[in-house]
Amino acid sequence: MKKRGFLIVLEGIDGTGKSSQAAHLKKWLEDCGHKVVASREPTDGPWGKKLRESAMLGRMTAEEELDYFLKDRKQHVDELIEPSLAAGKIVILDRYYFSTMAYQGARGFDPLEIRRRNEEFAPRPDLLVILDLPVEDAHQRIGVRGDATNEFEKREALQTCREIFLSLRNEPFAVVIDSHSSCDEVAEKITEAVRYFLGNVRN
Repeated sequence: MKKRGFLIVLEGIDGTGKSSQAAHLKKWLEDCGHKVVASREPTDGPWGKKLRESAMLGRMTAEEELDYFLKDRKQHVDELIEPSLAAGKIVILDRYYFSTMAYQGARGFDPLEIRRRNEEFAPRPDLLVILDLPVEDAHQRIGVRGDATNEFEKREALQTCREIFLSLRNEPFAVVIDSHSSCDEVAEKITEAVRYFLGNVRN
């Protein structure tokens, strides 16, 4: 019987380097001989595209946004995440339902209720990597890379998001990594965590 795969999620506020670290981690795992699938949320599916458009063209209501995130994630789980895990692959996600807890929590929803609704259909990760950075530093990084600071990235909302992410630090599958360090140093800390958790799950 094929072993079930391993789900790794990278989370954190904007500017912490999740996308770069997800790409680095995928290459490292493939170099180690693993079959890896990397994805992100919102996805490029129909619901995810509408969410991305709303971030650029005018944010939808909080209720609509949460509904679209749930629909996008359900499709993601059904069509990619669960089949990949069932095939024994390692799945790396750049954002997952913890981002919905954080960002929609900042819009007034109960993060724990959001988590409950998601975990009715979305598998919990085997490893949740929370890349942490103070909001001021994150804003400086966003400015350096040339992105316009949109409504998602307003300081007060980001501070709330950061606090929600950090509230997950005591979960047995979670690791908080300070992303102040260089990309290489952060990558090494992530690979150390992956080695540890992957070894414990698969042994």
